[in-house]
Amino acid sequence: MSTSEELAGNLSPSTRKEERKVLAGTLVGTTIEWYDFFIYAQAAGLVLAQLYFAPLGAENAGLAQVISWASLGISFLFRPLGAIVAGHLGDRLGRKMMLVFTLVLMGLATALIGVLPTYAQIGIWAPILLVLLRILQGFSAGGEWGGAALMSVEHAPVDKRGFFGAYPQIGVPCGMILATGVMWLLSTLMSDEAFLAWGWRIPFLFSIVLIVVGFMIRRSVDESPVFKEMQERKKESAAPLGLLFKHNSKEVILTALIFIANNAAGYLLIAFFASYATKAPEQGGLGMDRSAVLLASTLAAFGWLIFTMYGGILSDRIGRIRTFQIGYVWVLLWSIPMFLLIDTASIIWFTVAAFVLTIGLGLSYGPQSALYAEMFPANVRYSGVSIGYAIGAILGGAFAPMIAELLLGATGTTISIGIYIAVLCVISLVAVSMVKETKGKNLRVEEAHQEYLRSHPEAR
Repeated sequence: MSTSEELAGNLSPSTRKEERKVLAGTLVGTTIEWYDFFIYAQAAGLVLAQLYFAPLGAENAGLAQVISWASLGISFLFRPLGAIVAGHLGDRLGRKMMLVFTLVLMGLATALIGVLPTYAQIGIWAPILLVLLRILQGFSAGGEWGGAALMSVEHAPVDKRGFFGAYPQIGVPCGMILATGVMWLLSTLMSDEAFLAWGWRIPFLFSIVLIVVGFMIRRSVDESPVFKEMQERKKESAAPLGLLFKHNSKEVILTALIFIANNAAGYLLIAFFASYATKAPEQGGLGMDRSAVLLASTLAAFGWLIFTMYGGILSDRIGRIRTFQIGYVWVLLWSIPMFLLIDTASIIWFTVAAFVLTIGLGLSYGPQSALYAEMFPANVRYSGVSIGYAIGAILGGAFAPMIAELLLGATGTTISIGIYIAVLCVISLVAVSMVKETKGKNLRVEEAHQEYLRSHPEAR
């Protein structure tokens, strides 16, 4: 796609067909990747503590759940490694190759969790192997998002980058809908005993089918036009990772800080809410019906999908920064009232609390692909967005459910969790406000390179 076509929106039928393939490839691929990632988060809150970590916390029932949440978070520590490897290779070998690789790796790790023996069967090796497979999931997720974001944004017309970039973003709520929906269906159709014994494994094994579908779709998508341009200008990609940390460390730090509040609040919605609501009161929970809570979480995920897509579209109109700011102010103001409603133990108010949260989550997530892509020059873009995203996930969502569990145990009130989210919102709000509006910035290699050299004369 030429720059003139971008600006004029005068696209041939073949170009439009390729655009649709790109959007389908990024959406389906990220949905499957995040389904795999979130099915573990759901299981960590519902069954893994009992099956893999209970003997480690025999003296304290709550400790097993904390350890289970820690196993969720530890994989985030390996996201930067996945981001560095996939980002470096993606900037050298192409976005498409890395997208296929990360998809297959995630699927294999997920399927293996589905056949992993429990602690009762193989002892201490069970949690060790579980954590190792979770690390593979984290490595894969670290390289996934950056490639999907860039494939969509770099194919987009200049005035629709927010809209195109929202497609890999809605893969997150779509993955949550799929993961939570499958868990809800199984919880509804089988007894608690059967679900605990073997039913929880079905969602992990289902990943095999999804990976085949995603692989076929992603393999048919053409390489990013910006990367093709880079291939013709080999000198631009001589040492992407070295250039990134030499000239764009500020942008990496800002992208990480911008993401932390959204990611932390998102993982409370994905994992902690359902666990807290369904645990028995003597275990520090609300004792609500599991099927009803999972259904409510699924409905909330639909809200997240809608508002994420709207956030991308809105950012094409009023700018990335303003859209982010509105989203974070919303989450900030809702963080404490949300828990007051959840603590009523009413399924109606639980649904309202979760759904209203997704308005702010969507507005502070939909524009992210476009904003991050526009913050980095083409030759280090994959590395920059992937590493910034991965670090933000560590600081934000990695241990958010565990921190929430510890805060609840230490204070006896969920208000402390609301304050924790509010503080993170302030940090992310300040970080995004420090970024100069990027909407409309040229992403093409030639023009972007000249702009980069003007702002970094030492790189000449």
